[in-house]
Amino acid sequence: MTSPVREVPAAPSDIALQHFSRRLMFETDCSDVRASQDAAEIDFVLVDVRGPQAYARGHVPGAINLPTRTLTAEALAAYPQATLFVVYCAGPHCNGANKAAVRLATLGYPVKEMIGGVMGWLDEGFRLTGSVERVTEQAVSCDC
Repeated sequence: MTSPVREVPAAPSDIALQHFSRRLMFETDCSDVRASQDAAEIDFVLVDVRGPQAYARGHVPGAINLPTRTLTAEALAAYPQATLFVVYCAGPHCNGANKAAVRLATLGYPVKEMIGGVMGWLDEGFRLTGSVERVTEQAVSCDC
C-alpha cells in the first residue's frame, strides 16, 4: 500500500534542485526581507501593491504603495531598469502580487514576490506600520 504522498513519485534530485533553485529566483520571504532591513542591506524597493486605503490601515515598514493598476512606465520612470522590486499583497489567498510582478517584468524590471504578504509578515510576529492598532480582516484586506 502506498501513502498519498508517494502516489506521485518525487522528482529525481537533479530535477528537484533545478525546480527549487528557480523558485528562489522568483520569491523571497518575510524573514529575508526583515533580515535585510535589520542589517540595513536594502538593495531592493519593497512595494505594497494593495489599494491606498489598505496600505494606510497597515503595511510592512519601509514599503511604498504602488497599487498594481498604477504600475506603468510613466509611474516607474524614476527607477533605473536594474532596480529590484519586491512585491507583496494581502497574503497567499490573493494573486495581486503575481499580477504586479507580471506588470513589472513586462516593463523590464527584475522582480520577486514576498511570499505570504501581509498575513505572512504578521504570522512571523512582525508588526505593521499604519493606522491599525490590532489585526482585523480589514487590516489585511487586498483592495488591489
